[in-house]
Amino acid sequence: MIIGPGTIGPVQLPPRVAPVVDAVARPVPSVVWQYVEAILVLIVGWYVSKLVVRSAGRMIARQFARPSITQTVLRGIRASVLLLSLAIAVQIMGFQPGNILLSVTVFSAVVAVILAPIVASVISGLFVLADQPFEIGDMIELSNNNGGQKGFVEDITLRYTKMFTLDNTFIVVPNSTIRERDVVNYSAEDERTRQSLSILVTYESDLAEARKLIERSARQVDNVITGGPGIRVGSARYDAAPTCYIDEYADHGVLLTLRYWLQEPYKLLVARSRIQEHLWGQLEDADVEIAYPHTHLMFDDTSGQADVAVTHRRSAQPEAPPEQHRAADRGGHDAAHGDAEDAAAQVDADTEPRPDDADTE
Repeated sequence: MIIGPGTIGPVQLPPRVAPVVDAVARPVPSVVWQYVEAILVLIVGWYVSKLVVRSAGRMIARQFARPSITQTVLRGIRASVLLLSLAIAVQIMGFQPGNILLSVTVFSAVVAVILAPIVASVISGLFVLADQPFEIGDMIELSNNNGGQKGFVEDITLRYTKMFTLDNTFIVVPNSTIRERDVVNYSAEDERTRQSLSILVTYESDLAEARKLIERSARQVDNVITGGPGIRVGSARYDAAPTCYIDEYADHGVLLTLRYWLQEPYKLLVARSRIQEHLWGQLEDADVEIAYPHTHLMFDDTSGQADVAVTHRRSAQPEAPPEQHRAADRGGHDAAHGDAEDAAAQVDADTEPRPDDADTE
């Protein structure tokens, strides 16, 4: 901005205003006015970028069906307007293109290591936008060692993907990381999703009745598809109605597996809980029992023999000291030994022939 007598740049001021401007501008250095002009250019560029995005937003949205592509294009347009404003402001401040190029080169060399992850995320963001694994508004699950995080995609940028979980928490995942993880998209093309419910019944239960009760309980839930044409998945076609299968003859009972389809994948646990509630209410009058782990212990002739020793002690008598116990044990042993010798002598005496008996013979 060049301020001369009675002028501001190429604009000629009115005669009444020119003296006032000259009096104010004369003590101010020209460098200050250059900075002021550069700041004004940046401010105008900021508002112009918002105006351009607002004006071209609907037209670009009609050109691209995907919201993520639309937002990326609009961000690019706004960044271009801001960069143009910045270039004009830098030129006003007197920087030459050679100096700017040298500064950018030195700056890039210094912060290359710091910007490397950001550049990797930007490149991964381009692949995410091109591969279209998910879209804004889709319900996805990011697998990890803890079972995965489910949520709705809120925004997709070149650097990161923003997601709100079902617990109303906020997750920002860099695109360089999300490309290395397994992503399950529940909203891709067809929102209908199939779920499984395993129920273990006893071997004494009526399996046919149990399967009917389980299928009937699933049909009573609102979000469950109760019938209709088969649902096509790839080259296969599956029954739309809830179907209960005999999965396995397990250790503690028969494992039945219910396969059912839901209209929307947004309340999986609610549908699962309501199916089990309806089933629990119908089991009271049915010949079906839920199995649980239990063990029966059986003993027969081949089970072996266990020796059991039982000791009776009178609590009323005071307990004797250990010395008395040992003396009593020795005394009892000696008495028992003496009784054994007396019994043996008595047997020998009985077996000897008597004189009277010899005479009688």
